[in-house]
Amino acid sequence: MLDPQVFKNDTDSVAARLRDRGFELDVERYLDLEQRRRTLQTESERLRNERNIRSKLIGEAKARGEDINSLIESVGDLGTRLSELETELNGVKQHLNDIYYGTPNLTHSTVPVGKDEKDNQEIRCWGQKPEFQYEPRDHVDLGNIVNGMSFDLAAKLTGSRFVVIHGALARLHRALIQFMLDLHTTVHGYEEFYVPYLVNRDSLLGTGQLPKFVEDQFATTTDELFLIPTAEVPLTNLVRDLIIDSRELPIKLVAHTPCFRREAGSYGKDTRGMIRQHQFEKVELVQVVEPQQSYDALEELTDNAETVLRQLELPYRVVSLCTGDIGFAAAKTYDLEVWMPGQQNYREISSCSNFEAFQARRMNTKWRNQTTGHKELVHTLNGSGLAIGRTLVAVMENYQQIDGSIRVPRVLINYMNGLETISPSQ
Repeated sequence: MLDPQVFKNDTDSVAARLRDRGFELDVERYLDLEQRRRTLQTESERLRNERNIRSKLIGEAKARGEDINSLIESVGDLGTRLSELETELNGVKQHLNDIYYGTPNLTHSTVPVGKDEKDNQEIRCWGQKPEFQYEPRDHVDLGNIVNGMSFDLAAKLTGSRFVVIHGALARLHRALIQFMLDLHTTVHGYEEFYVPYLVNRDSLLGTGQLPKFVEDQFATTTDELFLIPTAEVPLTNLVRDLIIDSRELPIKLVAHTPCFRREAGSYGKDTRGMIRQHQFEKVELVQVVEPQQSYDALEELTDNAETVLRQLELPYRVVSLCTGDIGFAAAKTYDLEVWMPGQQNYREISSCSNFEAFQARRMNTKWRNQTTGHKELVHTLNGSGLAIGRTLVAVMENYQQIDGSIRVPRVLINYMNGLETISPSQ
């Protein structure tokens, strides 16, 4: 969340910057609540001091043998009034916290101002789009040809927006996971973690999924645990409530997990195929760094994700998300979009974001600055390295052949035990 002091001291500026990202802060309500908080807090402190003074007088009067009944009664009245004020004060503080936790991050000065994805800024492109002597098929048709993908079976088991993958395509899916983990751990210096797929409310609150996106979460009915929407949640929360020694930074973590999202608000979008599923896999990258290093870390993390695409020889582009399209918790985000021949379009395959201190403040995660000796909030970053299902789709569509078979990218052949082509007969 944002620094409450910035809210209090520069409310109009905060509101103007939030307006750039399409968020309208109710300034009048906020200022009224903040004024009420100050008034109640001042009055509570005054009554508490008065009660302490009168309580002391009771002791002194009692020692002198004087009648203390009126003093006791007045102290009781003060206690009752103080209890009422504190109840009201706690209610006001809760309303303020609702505002703080429901307000998105402020964007970095380099983020392009815009309303939606049309205003995103292309930063660079890589690779050549494949040329076909025929109309390229999409991954759904290719999955049917090689008999490795079924949405009907998944619908029978569970419902819509799920898939069953089997045979050589399942091996390719697994190969992509292993390749990415090996690359990030042995080359890029991330430490691999296995994490729970169920997390508590505090974890989702810490990374910003709650309370804003509660409708997008799958939750258990008895113990209020949530299926993770991304490994960002458990990985980042590993440092919740910690004070980290500067010598431990940067912290670089990676995990492969399934991810679960209701996709609330996406009704009718990407209903065909694997692009928008309720269950999908990702290899997720997280960094925890000193604040002055976070934008260098964002460039590094983005390049780590791009390396996967380059080694797979998949054409892609990098775009900087505008203020109207950026995620709730992010200060700056690069989206990696891979070329999908079957759709004749670029599609997001990774979002790499710097959250600055937004998540750290919610998680109470700090580092000890050895120069100043002070405890300061860390900066956190994350990005997909990559989304496995969408990478599988990109490989299928970019490596397809005229008979519907799919060539295996060179970097994955060893992971596929030497298999070079997934053919209709497999």
